[in-house]
Amino acid sequence: QVHVEESGGGLVQSEGSLRLSCEVTGLDLEYFAIGWFRQAPGKEREGIASIRNTEGNTHYAAPVRGRFTISLDNAKKSATLQMNNLQREDTAVYYCAAKGRAELSLYEEGYDYWGQGTQVTVSS
Repeated sequence: QVHVEESGGGLVQSEGSLRLSCEVTGLDLEYFAIGWFRQAPGKEREGIASIRNTEGNTHYAAPVRGRFTISLDNAKKSATLQMNNLQREDTAVYYCAAKGRAELSLYEEGYDYWGQGTQVTVSS
């Protein structure tokens, strides 16, 4: 049984930083990818970062490119999302998702396993 769990959310001031962690257990596959998504109040969930374990390739959505960094611990099947220069518009529930294919994607479809989400609130 695959389990995905996020941690590290919280309250931070504008221009501050936070690091989110995602631990995936039970995914015993050679190839996999992990994605980070977020859902702001009143908005649809959007993909913001993706990484695959083959070569460690990454893909970012435009609003976070240059500020957020996704990284992977291949052996532990865990990922982190380092978020710098946070702005109020980054306030959202952040979700981690995993799939048993090494395909980069910012679309929800194709991700098989999801965490419950962690709240990130950026104050001015």
